[in-house]
Amino acid sequence: MPAPAAPHRTLNARAPAGLEIRRFAPISMDTVHGVAMMCHRRGLRGIVRETEVSALLAQYGLGLLFVVVLAEQLGAPIPAAPLVMLAGARVAEEPLYGVFALLVAVAASTLGDLAWFVAGRRHGHRVLKLLCRISLSPDTCVRSSEATFTRYGLATLVIAKFVPGLSTLAPPLAGALGMRTSSFMLFNTAGAVLWAGAALAVGLVFHAQIGAVLDALADMGAAAAALVAVLLGLYITWRWVERRRAIKLLQSSRMAPEELLGMLDSGQLVTIVDVRSSLIAGAEPVRIPGALHIALEQIGDQLHRLPRDRPVVVYCACPNDVSAVRATLKLRAGGFADARPLFGGIDGWRAAGYRLEAVDTEVSGV
Repeated sequence: MPAPAAPHRTLNARAPAGLEIRRFAPISMDTVHGVAMMCHRRGLRGIVRETEVSALLAQYGLGLLFVVVLAEQLGAPIPAAPLVMLAGARVAEEPLYGVFALLVAVAASTLGDLAWFVAGRRHGHRVLKLLCRISLSPDTCVRSSEATFTRYGLATLVIAKFVPGLSTLAPPLAGALGMRTSSFMLFNTAGAVLWAGAALAVGLVFHAQIGAVLDALADMGAAAAALVAVLLGLYITWRWVERRRAIKLLQSSRMAPEELLGMLDSGQLVTIVDVRSSLIAGAEPVRIPGALHIALEQIGDQLHRLPRDRPVVVYCACPNDVSAVRATLKLRAGGFADARPLFGGIDGWRAAGYRLEAVDTEVSGV
């Protein structure tokens, strides 16, 4: 006959006489040995840290995800994609968590986008200029967004969240251009689902690597946070210094609206060039009297159409007149030494109370 099994060894040893203890489920010595070996291999601190991080994500993960995605869509310089990827890494252990994370990310993104869409519809391009003032590339963000909308139309809303800067600017630009709310919600939600789903998928595929990175950062502790803060601070400072330097160089050459008005009133021959995108010029069909519309991208091809015996004044409708400045540089490189950008563009001209003339909705080039 087989020998009787040895009694199961547990830590619940007999209590000393007179001492009452609470009874818990038995803990086998094999379990204790396994925990001890794991502590030896990975370190007890790693186990505790992993447990704390998991508990933190379980308690605050979806709420934090909602807040960060919403903040990014409202214009705050906070990257939401890494947090969505982190949520995707958790899907490896909790598949249902991915469904909730997707719904939360899409809801937060749609809420922020809808707010800017309504603002764009009510306040037009003034909202875009406000957004560009909190962007790291304020002088080019509107122009890039306009060019993308011109090229892709409604599909821009689907790809917007994959293009830095365009994600926040696309909704108010759609509102300013008079897009229907139903069309906006359809294409924008599709873009949000595509973006959030892609980020979650990346996190799921690379969940092991993401865990290793988190462990490494946790081991570095305050040093990692300080390094990231220093690098981010240096980058922002560099961008700010470059922008201020460029603006300072350009301010000295820009023409004031009253100076251009004086030239026109005196009968002086002057060529005025409107370099607004066709999208914006069509949405706002007015111009400075006598202006020729040439899109910035076509300036180089249209130089032979412009008179060379008179000054050239270029205007746009963008922050810091960046498109007008770029067009002016191209004109000067092409031999138009007396080309200057108009200070404030068409908005500055309008604010001064000077006359504008209506043009056809379909704005054509020279």
